[in-house]
Amino acid sequence: MRRGIAATALVATLALAATACGGDDKDAADGTKAGGELSGTVTWWDTSNDAEKASFQKIAEAFTAKHPKVTVKYVNVPYGDAQNKVKNAFSSGSDAPDVIRADVGWVADFASLGYLDEVPADQAKKIDAEFLPQAAASGKFEGKTYAVPQVIDSLGLFYNKKMLADAGVQPPKTLEEVKTAAAAIKGKTGKAGLYLRGDDSYWFLPLIYGEGGDLVDAKNKTVTVDNEAGVKAFKTARDLVASGAAITNATDGYANMQTAFKTGEAAMMINGPWAVADTYAGDQFKDKANLGIAAVPAGSAKAGAPQGGHDLAVYAGSKNTAAAHAFVEYMTSQEVQVQSTKDLSLLPTRTAAYELPDVKGNEMVQFFKPAVDKAVERAWIPENGSLFEPLKVEYTKAITGASSPEDAAKSAGVEFRKILKGWK
Repeated sequence: MRRGIAATALVATLALAATACGGDDKDAADGTKAGGELSGTVTWWDTSNDAEKASFQKIAEAFTAKHPKVTVKYVNVPYGDAQNKVKNAFSSGSDAPDVIRADVGWVADFASLGYLDEVPADQAKKIDAEFLPQAAASGKFEGKTYAVPQVIDSLGLFYNKKMLADAGVQPPKTLEEVKTAAAAIKGKTGKAGLYLRGDDSYWFLPLIYGEGGDLVDAKNKTVTVDNEAGVKAFKTARDLVASGAAITNATDGYANMQTAFKTGEAAMMINGPWAVADTYAGDQFKDKANLGIAAVPAGSAKAGAPQGGHDLAVYAGSKNTAAAHAFVEYMTSQEVQVQSTKDLSLLPTRTAAYELPDVKGNEMVQFFKPAVDKAVERAWIPENGSLFEPLKVEYTKAITGASSPEDAAKSAGVEFRKILKGWK
């Protein structure tokens, strides 16, 4: 019901969606117009994962149903390499894509460097009127719109219903309950309670939010990762592993986490809607009803998960901006977003999409939309993405015991202040 429709139906649906697309009027000399039609090649660098990329490639290439003189060149770029690869391509101008799929945390950075073409005014007005406000905010920089939200997400607690039921426990609502549930699961099955990813700082955010903290206070230009709440978050990460409640890995954490959860080596993991399609492919979830999702367990202060997602943006140096902007408008259209929900259980960024049956009736959307509504919005500053690398280093040290929580928090603060020059 949620994934997979006939290829002919897909193309027909998306051909209809594409009829709503338009483009800027450009001179034929720049290759964007030919006889009043969009033409040329649009190269799209897509950062979607292995479970998503075939669907997105098919959707992208269906753009030509409306614009037959445009060729879409689809390139899948592994997410972990994408930020630096995009920056290098944009700064050199060599083989740079026309359109990128950017993590919401990258947009302000790329825009501040002059790499992104501003979204056309009529399209920007539609974003403000028709998209979720928190999604629209991620595409703005200094009052201008540089990206269009494609998907929005947050984190939740994925759990194996059978394993929890066999151990006689309910999905934990707090991190203290995680430890209790994990002990019961270990005693009953010999398996781990939770896989907590230890090699990516995005997975640190629910821990610091759960202690009432944040990485920075952008309004007051203050680094807060090393305050009391930050230290407690690093302590919590280490305690979950040291107590045996969670297992982790300092390398290739995502693949290891997915494998452990899909095979039943771990009963729970923290992940987002992008993981649903791949999770269903696991042996433990041949019966899709065995997958449960609950809110991220709360820390000592509250439950808090980060707002995530991806935006589409056009390269300022593109030789085909009219077709590129039309492609972005198509890829973020309501029809395409609904198709992505049907195929992949991804959450739309358009407000009205949530009233349509294919979205409203999607079980994963029913969980993740309330989670997104309560998610903590990150600081949309150019340095946002740059903070994650030093944070990852210190998070990994703390969670594996290579560094004390206090030292990890202190070192993260030192590195943050090097990046955020002049901040307290």
